[in-house]
Amino acid sequence: MENDIQLIAPCGMFCGICSSYLAHHYQVPRQRGKFPHCVGCRPRDKQCSWMKKRCELLHDHTIEDCCEFPAYPCGTLEHISERYRAKYGMSFLHNLELIRDQGEDALLAELKELFACKQCGGMKSIHNGKCFACDEIHSWKD
Repeated sequence: MENDIQLIAPCGMFCGICSSYLAHHYQVPRQRGKFPHCVGCRPRDKQCSWMKKRCELLHDHTIEDCCEFPAYPCGTLEHISERYRAKYGMSFLHNLELIRDQGEDALLAELKELFACKQCGGMKSIHNGKCFACDEIHSWKD
């Protein structure tokens, strides 16, 4: 995917494995409730569509990534990270710590290893495990 680093959200999510981003990227026709579209958190200056609504520092562009927050991690980030870890097997906190310690390329390499489609090399969705390039997609969840 082009501009992969721009697809790393401030919270540690990689938009390149999000069903909403993949639906947009692969031009899946929009259907209300089935295929929401998103160009990614940073490209649309959301600085994280979920966290920005709850974080003044992200909203005001005082910080670019949640791990820059003086009291990192905040309770909101811990909550969403735990929810994703339990539901999808990915921790935002792990992603941010990997970026902090080894850089963005290390995170991208790890996620590409975990989510690359073995059939076509595209990225599979974290939300449904499907490749939007070569699997039949019924909704962003299945």
